[in-house]
Amino acid sequence: MNFIIQYSKEFKYNLSLALPVVFGLLGHTLVQLIDNIMVGQLGATELAAVSLGNSFFFIGMSLGIGFSTAITPLVAESDSLKKNNRLKQIFFHGIFLCSILGTLMSIITYFSRFLMNDMGQPDEVVFFASPYLKWTSISLFPLILFQGFKQFSDGLSYTKPAMYATLFSNVINIFLNYFLIFGIWIFPKMGVEGAAIGTLISRVFMLLYLIVYFKINPNFKKYFDDFKKFILEFNLISKIVKLGTPSALQMLFEVGFFTAAIWLSGFLGKVSQAANQIALNLSTISYMVAMGLSVTAMIRVGNQFGKLNIVELKRIAYSIFILIFLFDIIFCLIFLFFNDSLPWIYLDSGNDININDTLQVIKLASTLLIVSAIFQVSDGVQIVVLGSLKGIQDVNIPTTITFFSYWIIGFPLSYYLGLKTNLGSIGIWIGLLAGLTVSAVLLLARFNYKLKKLSKQ
Repeated sequence: MNFIIQYSKEFKYNLSLALPVVFGLLGHTLVQLIDNIMVGQLGATELAAVSLGNSFFFIGMSLGIGFSTAITPLVAESDSLKKNNRLKQIFFHGIFLCSILGTLMSIITYFSRFLMNDMGQPDEVVFFASPYLKWTSISLFPLILFQGFKQFSDGLSYTKPAMYATLFSNVINIFLNYFLIFGIWIFPKMGVEGAAIGTLISRVFMLLYLIVYFKINPNFKKYFDDFKKFILEFNLISKIVKLGTPSALQMLFEVGFFTAAIWLSGFLGKVSQAANQIALNLSTISYMVAMGLSVTAMIRVGNQFGKLNIVELKRIAYSIFILIFLFDIIFCLIFLFFNDSLPWIYLDSGNDININDTLQVIKLASTLLIVSAIFQVSDGVQIVVLGSLKGIQDVNIPTTITFFSYWIIGFPLSYYLGLKTNLGSIGIWIGLLAGLTVSAVLLLARFNYKLKKLSKQ
């Protein structure tokens, strides 16, 4: 009984930190969800185009978000020690580096759209995907710069501002999508490209919201003081880069793993690609809950790491591990019981022109959701353990673990089972399951090893 109490008593505070992060992250996912649902009304080809375009976008986004997460444990550590001047320097340098990375990712992703023609993807899908990616690639700059502000705020345990910003931007995105995709009122009917333009504008407003919030809120306004006197400290740049680069690679390896699944499904045709997008989008919603708890782990473990309180660090970390396990069991059951009905959210059952494609997509997506249900626990545990490892600023070995799990174990399985057997898309997702499970086991072993080592110091 005491064993249960010592962990469960942390649930309330963990959730108070995690839920705003979850809603904020779901805001990013909701942008894609809104695009998928609205574009899905146009047909399976257009939905597959959004899937292909986002596969490129997600690579740039993963590098930006992954890199920015280095800011949170540094802020949490300095905040626990009340080093206000250090916090200001972390803020300046974090925003500076995120602005540079955001510019680079926007440019690289913008020109990557020309690779689509040489990837063996369906021509009609590439036709719609290219203009979609053109606009969403530009949105990487405000998105990654927003992440710099967000991760700093999260590190101070203020997790609500980013949530408000993303909810605000999603309201804008819904209205713009409605008018631009379908050509309502005075707006032209732009279809898939309209969804991308709406996404870009909404992300600009998301960034502006957080900038204004920082400038007027007394808890953050002080960090803007002396901004004009900001001088680069190469030691701090080096520290952020040393933490941020492996963190970016960790997220890149996982997002790239799922992106590869999109590309592999494209070789199987637009039905497979559209079904993959539906299952992946639904799985991403549960993944964001895990990401929220991962940020909570970074904050709370980072605070205890700064104080060198290893006993409390372990107790708090395991309370978060137990919490994500419980959440993922719930998601597992939801996907198992509603696998046949959830895919209908994305496609129009009354579209007689595309009815055959629609029925095939629904059937395949329903099956993929069963595989997704099975790997919910593995996916949740591995991302939360990664957050805890970032909290103790251990990033290099975990990066190697993620590469091994996803690209040495998972991807070869996805490729072989998906393209060389009759399993098709199901085989691709079995590979995803294998990679995530190996990652969860190895990362948990790494965390326990680091705890033992810290306890002896």
